[in-house]
Amino acid sequence: MKFTMAVLVLLTAAGMAPAAQAAGNIDCELSYTLSGWSLFYKTASGTGTITCDNGTSIPVKISAKGGGLTAGRTTITDGRGRFSGAYSTNDLLGTYAAAEAHASASRASGAQAMTKGDVSLALAGTGHGWSLGVGFGKFVIERR
Repeated sequence: MKFTMAVLVLLTAAGMAPAAQAAGNIDCELSYTLSGWSLFYKTASGTGTITCDNGTSIPVKISAKGGGLTAGRTTITDGRGRFSGAYSTNDLLGTYAAAEAHASASRASGAQAMTKGDVSLALAGTGHGWSLGVGFGKFVIERR
């Protein structure tokens, strides 16, 4: 009887484990556009799509806010991002901590890495505008 009860407890516990974690990390990318300005305070907003190797595609809206020694106005028209450390698409949404140094004139380009718990996001993109400075803040990804 004790053996049967122990097996039943183990089977129940195994059934309650998150299925996504059992499957391992998912591989996801973000394509986006982002436009904003800064003068000590920095703000930007845009849209994008998260596409994952499991066939999931999520339309998202993006916002970035922060501050620092920064000034400029830029538009990123061909942004790309790569996520790591996610087990489900829900892990990708939310607020990331960001820090950056940037300088551009006319044709803008940039790269940035940020984290949200165990999930990391590396961004790179090109566009137009000008900027100069060092900033910090948050980068938020939400469903559209």
